Amino acid sequence: MAGGRSRILLIGTALSVLTLAGCSQLEPKGTGPGGTPLESYTAEQIFERGEYELSIKDYEEGAIYFSEIERLYPYSDWAKRALIMQAFAHHQDKNYEEARSAAQRFIDFYPADDDAAYAQYLLALSYYDQIELVGRDQGLTFQALQALRTVIERYPDSEYARSSILKFDLAFDHLAGKEMEIGRYYLKRDHFGAAISRFRVVVEDFQTTSHTAEALYRLVEGYLSLGLVQEAQTAAAILGHNYQSSDWYKDAFSLLKGQGLEPKLFGGNWMGTAYRQTVKGEWL
Repeated sequence: MAGGRSRILLIGTALSVLTLAGCSQLEPKGTGPGGTPLESYTAEQIFERGEYELSIKDYEEGAIYFSEIERLYPYSDWAKRALIMQAFAHHQDKNYEEARSAAQRFIDFYPADDDAAYAQYLLALSYYDQIELVGRDQGLTFQALQALRTVIERYPDSEYARSSILKFDLAFDHLAGKEMEIGRYYLKRDHFGAAISRFRVVVEDFQTTSHTAEALYRLVEGYLSLGLVQEAQTAAAILGHNYQSSDWYKDAFSLLKGQGLEPKLFGGNWMGTAYRQTVKGEWL
C-alpha cells in the first residue's frame, strides 16, 4: 500500500478517468442505480466512490462509503485501506470523535502496517485541531500532547515525526499560556499567593516555552507585593541571566530599583533550585 504522503497527494488531486467511470456506476447515499444495495458492488468500486466523494469535498459521504467497505469486506486489504481513508475523511469533516475511533481501530488491527504512523498522527491531530482558546479548559491539549508524543517516540523516522514535534511544542506553549492567563487574573485581583503558584508552574514545568520571561517578571511583582524580598531578587537574577536584553528584565530591574533593591541570587528556596536547573543545568 502506498505511504501516507502518496495517499494524501492522491486525495488532493483530480481522480483518474477510470476512477470517475467506476464511480458513475453508483448513485449517492449508499446505493447503486435504481437503489441497488452496495452488496452488489465490489470493494474496489465502493472505494472508488469514496475517493470521488473526497475529490468533491463531500467528506461525510466519503466516510460512509469507506465504512461500508469495512462492514461488507472485513479483513480484506480493501477494508484496511478504507479504514485509514475513513479516518482521514472524518478528520476533514471535523468529525473528530469518529476520526479518532477509525484511527484507533487501524492502530489496533494493523499495528505493524506502514500506515500505522499516519493513523497515530491523525489521532493526534483530532485532538490538536480542537485545542481551544487559552482561557478555556485544556483537557484536549493534554490529550494532544500525549498522542503527539506517541508519534514522536514510536515513529521517530516517519515523515510525521517532525510535524508532531512542532505541534507538540506549540501545544506545550499553549498550556503555559493557560497558566499565565490564570496567574495574571489572580495578580490583578491581589490574590498574590494564587498568582505566584501559577507563575511558579511555568518556571518549573514549562521552562522551554515563550512565557518563561514574563512568568519570572510576574514572580518579582508577586513576591514584592507580599514583602518576600529575597524571592523577588532571586527571580529577577534568573530573569537577568536568561533574558537580560528583554523588556521583562528591564521592568523587573526598575521595579526592584524603585525599592532600593537589585537582582541577587539567594539560596534555600525553590527559586534557588530553579536557578540550578535553568541556568546551571543541574537537574537534581
